[in-house]
Amino acid sequence: MAEKEMIAAVQTAIGHMGIDDRIEEVGQFQPRGQSGALFAGGMIGSEVGGAFGDVGDAIGLGLGAIAGSAAHAASSGLPSQMLVGASASTIYGFPLAKMGRKDVPDELVFQVPRQGLTIRVHGRVNVRTLQLVQPETGARIELEGNRLPITHSNDLIKY
Repeated sequence: MAEKEMIAAVQTAIGHMGIDDRIEEVGQFQPRGQSGALFAGGMIGSEVGGAFGDVGDAIGLGLGAIAGSAAHAASSGLPSQMLVGASASTIYGFPLAKMGRKDVPDELVFQVPRQGLTIRVHGRVNVRTLQLVQPETGARIELEGNRLPITHSNDLIKY
């Protein structure tokens, strides 16, 4: 999804929810640890499937990666794929629409005021992690964004 389409989708979504705000930047994110869970699940599936030959190895790799990713998303309490948008005052998180659909998100996962928020960014091999921490309560939202430019996660982190 192009950057302008992502911004328009999140802007429309908050408008439908009666939120009067102007979205400046949007990126695609996953719950923190999603990439590692996908990798670990794929390795385990490949090992198990490998007992049935090369085809079993390939099928096990794919199914294991899907299972690892799904299990991690379920345990995090966040959708496995999200659009995270930011305005000057607030950060919003929405589930990413299903593959191939250009619908506007209709479920707000989180809405966090930026004032007083501590934002931490850490680099990993293929992702950057983004932590949104409320210092008073210690509550945190932990996300990871792919380094590929098409996700625009780096654009949101810079913003």
